[in-house]
Amino acid sequence: MLTHPGFDPVALQIGPLAIHWYGLMYLLGFAGCWWLGVIQGRRAHWQWPAERISDLLFYVALGVILGGRIGYILFYDVAAFMDDPLRLLRIWEGGMSFHGGLLGVLVAMWLFARRIGSTLPAVGDFVVTLVPFGLLTGRIGNFINGELWGKPSDLPWAMVFPQVDSLPRHPSMLYEAILEGVVLLAILWWFSAKPRPRGMTSGLFLVLYAVFRSLVEFVRTPDAHIGYLAGTSWFTMGMLLCIPMFLAGVGLILWSLRGTTQARGTS
Repeated sequence: MLTHPGFDPVALQIGPLAIHWYGLMYLLGFAGCWWLGVIQGRRAHWQWPAERISDLLFYVALGVILGGRIGYILFYDVAAFMDDPLRLLRIWEGGMSFHGGLLGVLVAMWLFARRIGSTLPAVGDFVVTLVPFGLLTGRIGNFINGELWGKPSDLPWAMVFPQVDSLPRHPSMLYEAILEGVVLLAILWWFSAKPRPRGMTSGLFLVLYAVFRSLVEFVRTPDAHIGYLAGTSWFTMGMLLCIPMFLAGVGLILWSLRGTTQARGTS
């Protein structure tokens, strides 16, 4: 049985300025995504210069932060926001929604595609190969904060979170770091190494994320103020939000395959 180390959420205190680990993980995520983007941009089927990657990262970062925070408030914490509207600005306290961030990034990618004269599917296929690294660092930030813990478990790697209780629990944020971060990155990086039909990589990302996230939701404790949905003991808000992601991903893949078939038929 393991015990959560109980990290101090503040990494560095400089007078009144407190630098939180959660924020540093986001900075590390953006930096890593930029680095991977530069490598991706050098591939023959992309040929994107580093300057374009930097501009893209600016758009995506705004989408992640604004969409992630607003999405968390709308999907998970409306009541607390109504009591304390300034909660929206206190990102260092945690509370970022991936699904909200995804919507924010979609808007950002659409604006960026218009700016460079490209299309949303093309920009999306580039961006989704980088996203898992940001998910990895974000989930590590969750682990440092000791949040998003799982249900009680007797597995050898079960972990006690003293701020919750004395029961060993699934370290579900680490499960997500592995599945949504490491595994998803490896699959998408390998898949995108060769030219693919437009929308195919984005569709694969949506499907795999929805599956991985839903699997972890079975062992992750839902937000206490929401609990399980529809009178069940297993269906969570995270699962509900993954359903449209999965369907959109399947739709993108089918659309991509249809476009390829039509192109072959007219060649």
